[in-house]
Amino acid sequence: MGIETVGTGAADEAAGRRREQRGWYFYDWACSVYSTSVLTVFLGPYLTSVAEAAADADGFVHPLGIPVRAGSFFAYSVSLSVVVAVLVMPLVGAAADRTGRKKPLLAAAAYTGAAATTAMFLLDGDRYLLGGLLLVVANAAQSVAMMLYNSYLPQIAAAEERDAVSSRGWAFGYAAGSLMLVVNLALYLGHDAFGVSEGMAVRICLASAGLWWGGFALVPLLRLRDRGPSAERAAGQGTGAGFRQLAATLRDMRRHPLTLAFLLAYLVYNDGIQTVITQASVYGSKELGLSQSTLIGAVLLVQVLAVAGALAMGRLARIHGAKRTILGSLVAWTLTLAAGYFLPAGAPVWFFVLAAGIGLVLGGSQALSRSLFSHLVPPGKEAEYFSAYEMSDRGMSWLGPLLFGLTYQLTGSYRDAIISLVAFFVIGFILLARVPVRRAISDAGNRVPPTI
Repeated sequence: MGIETVGTGAADEAAGRRREQRGWYFYDWACSVYSTSVLTVFLGPYLTSVAEAAADADGFVHPLGIPVRAGSFFAYSVSLSVVVAVLVMPLVGAAADRTGRKKPLLAAAAYTGAAATTAMFLLDGDRYLLGGLLLVVANAAQSVAMMLYNSYLPQIAAAEERDAVSSRGWAFGYAAGSLMLVVNLALYLGHDAFGVSEGMAVRICLASAGLWWGGFALVPLLRLRDRGPSAERAAGQGTGAGFRQLAATLRDMRRHPLTLAFLLAYLVYNDGIQTVITQASVYGSKELGLSQSTLIGAVLLVQVLAVAGALAMGRLARIHGAKRTILGSLVAWTLTLAAGYFLPAGAPVWFFVLAAGIGLVLGGSQALSRSLFSHLVPPGKEAEYFSAYEMSDRGMSWLGPLLFGLTYQLTGSYRDAIISLVAFFVIGFILLARVPVRRAISDAGNRVPPTI
């Protein structure tokens, strides 16, 4: 009877874990449309054109009296959103672990981002400052929400499941991005048939991403469950305790130098990935002279191939280990980005070839980085440590956009701006190769999987 009860309990626990995993996938499904339709495709070129409409005769806008080249405004706005996220995420992560109530915080962040994205419908004329403000709010909220979402991974998946679960989450996200891009492309190309202007079509696409985000976020919020905090975490309350917990988290991370070494490597190479994602459409539009429909088609190709790439790299990780697979993807990123520098203007076929290369490594490199880091987190400190991870993922990804914007401001060439990003992948490869991940997992107090 005792053995049977134990067996039933284990089966119920596994079934509950799978139910949470299925709900967890749907946050990627919900929020990835923002990353794809808004951040990657529409907002960069559109906000740049709005800033250009407000620019003076020399091509500069003057937010808060600061002269900024209109072509750099979007990149600078992305960098500012990251700075805001850096200030908020550690406090939210500490509060989540201290109280054990991650779901209300996830809901607040998700719906703040969704509301700001929906409000982008109001972006028209020369309202570039409104566009920059909404971008800062939406992007910072997305970073906070993703930090909380990612911190569920070590709680809902056993060590041997995490590469697969993380890869499926990314695949769900890219599938949603692909679906909405098809709808966006139909609206954008057929805007005359729908009786709307091109600008109105873009604004509808931006707002629809916010509505999608808010609607599908209900699924994970219904299925994920909060776990109570440990007695140590529950001891402090209030804002002061939150700041004290942040300081304690930073001190604790110094006790795990190999985890910090991985975060440093991830900060560097992921900065390059995030900058390529946010600036590729600006590069294609302004430097290569490609149409918006071509850019949408290329990003759609990226989304479709990223689904297959994420799942395929998850399988490769089971054979060769997550670290080796990520290192291989960084080599591919370097070669692909270097090839992008030489793309001829007005040649959409070669841009599609480049997009295919990006798509095959994009999802897998991010999914495996997330699952690998989950092994390096001390038990009970998931949200705190994933706040640091999210700083590396989005929160500290201000260097790439800043470098991209500064390079363009100084040279006036988007080609020079794009080639400058190669350094992030090369340096990131070197730093990651030096991290002994098996020892890092053991030092964090976790079981080392057979293949890692």
